[in-house]
Amino acid sequence: MQIETIVVGPLQVNCYVVFDEKTLDAAVIDPGDEPDRILKFINSEGLHISSIICTHAHFDHVGGAKVLRERTDARILLHVDDLVIYMNTEAQGAAWGFKMVQPPHPDSFVQDGEIIKCGNIELSVMHTPGHSPGGICLKTGDVVFTGDTIFAGSIGRTDFFGGSIEALKTSFRKIMALSPETVLYPGHGNWTTVADEWRENFFVQEIR
Repeated sequence: MQIETIVVGPLQVNCYVVFDEKTLDAAVIDPGDEPDRILKFINSEGLHISSIICTHAHFDHVGGAKVLRERTDARILLHVDDLVIYMNTEAQGAAWGFKMVQPPHPDSFVQDGEIIKCGNIELSVMHTPGHSPGGICLKTGDVVFTGDTIFAGSIGRTDFFGGSIEALKTSFRKIMALSPETVLYPGHGNWTTVADEWRENFFVQEIR
Protein backbone atom coordinates (compact mmCIF):
# COMPACT_ATOMS: atom_id res chain seq x y z
CA MET A 1 0.00 0.00 0.00
CA GLN A 2 1.17 3.49 -0.90
CA ILE A 3 -0.16 6.72 0.58
CA GLU A 4 0.20 10.11 -1.07
CA THR A 5 -0.75 13.18 0.96
CA ILE A 6 -1.86 16.26 -0.99
CA VAL A 7 -2.63 19.29 1.18
CA VAL A 8 -5.43 21.22 -0.52
CA GLY A 9 -7.49 24.36 -0.14
CA PRO A 10 -7.34 27.41 2.10
CA LEU A 11 -8.06 25.31 5.20
CA GLN A 12 -5.15 22.98 4.42
CA VAL A 13 -7.00 19.68 4.26
CA ASN A 14 -5.04 16.46 3.94
CA CYS A 15 -6.35 14.68 0.87
CA TYR A 16 -5.02 11.12 0.77
CA VAL A 17 -4.59 8.99 -2.33
CA VAL A 18 -4.31 5.37 -1.17
CA PHE A 19 -3.28 2.87 -3.82
CA ASP A 20 -2.18 -0.68 -4.46
CA GLU A 21 1.15 -0.38 -6.25
CA LYS A 22 0.63 -3.77 -7.95
CA THR A 23 -2.88 -3.31 -9.35
CA LEU A 24 -2.79 0.53 -9.47
CA ASP A 25 -6.29 0.59 -7.98
CA ALA A 26 -6.77 3.62 -5.74
CA ALA A 27 -9.13 5.51 -3.48
CA VAL A 28 -9.17 9.25 -2.82
CA ILE A 29 -9.99 10.27 0.73
CA ASP A 30 -11.30 13.80 1.37
CA PRO A 31 -10.76 15.65 -1.92
CA GLY A 32 -11.52 19.00 -0.34
CA ASP A 33 -10.25 21.30 -3.10
CA GLU A 34 -7.79 21.63 -5.98
CA PRO A 35 -9.02 18.60 -7.94
CA ASP A 36 -6.60 19.35 -10.78
CA ARG A 37 -3.63 18.79 -8.45
CA ILE A 38 -5.14 15.53 -7.24
CA LEU A 39 -5.79 14.39 -10.81
CA LYS A 40 -2.26 15.35 -11.86
CA PHE A 41 -0.86 12.90 -9.31
CA ILE A 42 -3.40 10.22 -10.24
CA ASN A 43 -2.52 10.50 -13.92
CA SER A 44 1.22 10.62 -13.29
CA GLU A 45 1.03 7.27 -11.51
CA GLY A 46 -1.42 5.71 -13.95
CA LEU A 47 -3.92 5.03 -11.19
CA HIS A 48 -7.52 3.89 -11.50
CA ILE A 49 -9.73 5.58 -8.90
CA SER A 50 -12.62 3.41 -7.81
CA SER A 51 -13.79 5.33 -4.73
CA ILE A 52 -13.97 8.91 -3.51
CA ILE A 53 -14.43 8.56 0.24
CA CYS A 54 -15.56 11.48 2.39
CA THR A 55 -14.70 11.04 6.07
CA HIS A 56 -17.36 13.67 6.71
CA ALA A 57 -19.30 16.24 4.74
CA HIS A 58 -17.84 19.61 5.72
CA PHE A 59 -17.17 21.71 2.64
CA ASP A 60 -13.39 21.73 3.04
CA HIS A 61 -13.35 17.92 2.71
CA VAL A 62 -15.76 17.48 -0.23
CA GLY A 63 -15.16 20.55 -2.41
CA GLY A 64 -13.25 18.70 -5.15
CA ALA A 65 -15.53 15.67 -5.30
CA LYS A 66 -17.62 16.89 -8.25
CA VAL A 67 -14.69 17.27 -10.63
CA LEU A 68 -13.11 13.99 -9.54
CA ARG A 69 -16.42 12.18 -10.03
CA GLU A 70 -16.80 13.61 -13.51
CA ARG A 71 -13.26 12.83 -14.65
CA THR A 72 -12.73 9.42 -13.08
CA ASP A 73 -16.25 7.96 -12.78
CA ALA A 74 -15.34 6.86 -9.26
CA ARG A 75 -18.09 6.35 -6.70
CA ILE A 76 -18.63 8.98 -4.01
CA LEU A 77 -19.03 7.30 -0.62
CA LEU A 78 -20.40 8.96 2.53
CA HIS A 79 -22.14 8.02 5.76
CA VAL A 80 -25.85 8.78 5.47
CA ASP A 81 -25.92 10.74 8.74
CA ASP A 82 -23.91 13.48 7.02
CA LEU A 83 -26.14 13.75 3.95
CA VAL A 84 -27.92 16.93 5.11
CA ILE A 85 -24.56 18.64 5.64
CA TYR A 86 -23.22 17.33 2.33
CA MET A 87 -26.19 18.60 0.33
CA ASN A 88 -25.55 22.10 1.70
CA THR A 89 -21.92 22.37 0.59
CA GLU A 90 -22.45 25.69 -1.20
CA ALA A 91 -24.09 27.27 1.85
CA GLN A 92 -21.35 25.95 4.12
CA GLY A 93 -18.66 27.51 1.97
CA ALA A 94 -20.52 30.81 1.70
CA ALA A 95 -20.70 31.05 5.49
CA TRP A 96 -16.89 30.95 5.52
CA GLY A 97 -16.54 33.32 2.59
CA PHE A 98 -15.71 30.68 -0.03
CA LYS A 99 -17.47 29.89 -3.29
CA MET A 100 -18.06 26.13 -3.45
CA VAL A 101 -19.51 23.83 -6.10
CA GLN A 102 -22.15 21.39 -4.87
CA PRO A 103 -20.91 17.82 -5.39
CA PRO A 104 -23.31 15.25 -6.84
CA HIS A 105 -25.44 12.99 -4.67
CA PRO A 106 -23.35 10.19 -3.11
CA ASP A 107 -23.33 6.94 -5.06
CA SER A 108 -23.44 4.85 -1.91
CA PHE A 109 -23.72 5.20 1.86
CA VAL A 110 -21.17 3.38 3.99
CA GLN A 111 -21.88 1.74 7.34
CA ASP A 112 -19.82 0.91 10.41
CA GLY A 113 -17.83 -2.26 9.78
CA GLU A 114 -18.18 -2.10 5.99
CA ILE A 115 -15.12 -2.99 3.91
CA ILE A 116 -14.17 -0.78 0.97
CA LYS A 117 -11.83 -2.62 -1.38
CA CYS A 118 -9.08 -0.93 -3.34
CA GLY A 119 -7.09 -3.55 -5.22
CA ASN A 120 -5.71 -5.77 -2.47
CA ILE A 121 -6.26 -3.06 0.15
CA GLU A 122 -9.24 -3.31 2.47
CA LEU A 123 -10.41 -0.15 4.21
CA SER A 124 -12.64 -0.89 7.19
CA VAL A 125 -15.20 1.80 8.03
CA MET A 126 -15.40 2.99 11.63
CA HIS A 127 -18.39 5.25 12.34
CA THR A 128 -16.96 7.98 14.57
CA PRO A 129 -19.55 10.73 15.10
CA GLY A 130 -18.90 13.82 17.17
CA HIS A 131 -17.30 16.32 14.82
CA SER A 132 -20.26 15.57 12.58
CA PRO A 133 -23.07 12.99 12.83
CA GLY A 134 -21.76 10.83 10.01
CA GLY A 135 -18.03 11.13 10.58
CA ILE A 136 -16.02 8.02 9.77
CA CYS A 137 -12.49 6.75 10.08
CA LEU A 138 -10.93 4.22 7.71
CA LYS A 139 -8.68 1.46 9.05
CA THR A 140 -6.34 -0.77 7.10
CA GLY A 141 -3.78 -2.81 8.98
CA ASP A 142 -2.02 -0.53 11.46
CA VAL A 143 -3.08 2.66 9.66
CA VAL A 144 -6.20 4.75 10.31
CA PHE A 145 -7.39 7.78 8.35
CA THR A 146 -9.19 9.77 11.03
CA GLY A 147 -10.75 12.71 9.20
CA ASP A 148 -11.45 15.45 11.75
CA THR A 149 -12.18 13.10 14.65
CA ILE A 150 -8.69 13.30 16.09
CA PHE A 151 -5.59 15.33 15.28
CA ALA A 152 -2.07 15.22 16.63
CA GLY A 153 -2.58 16.51 20.17
CA SER A 154 -6.17 17.57 19.62
CA ILE A 155 -9.68 16.69 18.43
CA GLY A 156 -12.23 18.00 15.96
CA ARG A 157 -14.58 20.82 16.89
CA THR A 158 -18.08 19.94 18.04
CA ASP A 159 -19.73 23.36 17.72
CA PHE A 160 -20.80 22.87 14.10
CA PHE A 161 -24.24 21.61 13.03
CA GLY A 162 -24.75 18.07 14.33
CA GLY A 163 -21.65 18.09 16.49
CA SER A 164 -21.67 16.32 19.86
CA ILE A 165 -18.97 16.28 22.53
CA GLU A 166 -20.46 13.15 24.10
CA ALA A 167 -20.45 11.32 20.76
CA LEU A 168 -16.87 12.45 20.20
CA LYS A 169 -15.80 11.00 23.54
CA THR A 170 -17.13 7.60 22.44
CA SER A 171 -15.41 7.87 19.07
CA PHE A 172 -12.16 8.99 20.69
CA ARG A 173 -12.25 5.94 22.97
CA LYS A 174 -12.72 3.69 19.94
CA ILE A 175 -9.60 5.07 18.29
CA MET A 176 -7.52 5.06 21.47
CA ALA A 177 -8.41 1.39 22.05
CA LEU A 178 -6.40 0.46 18.95
CA SER A 179 -2.85 -0.87 19.29
CA PRO A 180 -0.29 1.76 20.38
CA GLU A 181 1.69 1.49 17.14
CA THR A 182 -1.33 2.37 15.00
CA VAL A 183 -0.50 5.32 12.74
CA LEU A 184 -3.17 8.02 12.52
CA TYR A 185 -3.50 10.16 9.40
CA PRO A 186 -5.76 13.12 10.29
CA GLY A 187 -7.74 15.51 8.12
CA HIS A 188 -5.41 18.40 9.00
CA GLY A 189 -1.83 18.54 10.23
CA ASN A 190 0.80 15.90 10.81
CA TRP A 191 0.38 12.16 11.26
CA THR A 192 0.65 10.70 14.75
CA THR A 193 0.25 7.39 16.58
CA VAL A 194 -2.09 6.06 19.24
CA ALA A 195 0.85 5.85 21.65
CA ASP A 196 1.74 9.49 21.04
CA GLU A 197 -1.85 10.56 21.63
CA TRP A 198 -2.02 8.72 24.96
CA ARG A 199 0.93 10.88 26.02
CA GLU A 200 0.14 14.19 24.35
CA ASN A 201 -3.56 14.60 23.53
CA PHE A 202 -5.35 16.84 26.03
CA PHE A 203 -8.61 14.95 25.43
CA VAL A 204 -7.29 11.78 27.07
CA GLN A 205 -8.36 13.19 30.44
CA GLU A 206 -11.99 13.03 29.22
CA ILE A 207 -11.93 9.24 28.80
CA ARG A 208 -9.97 8.15 31.86
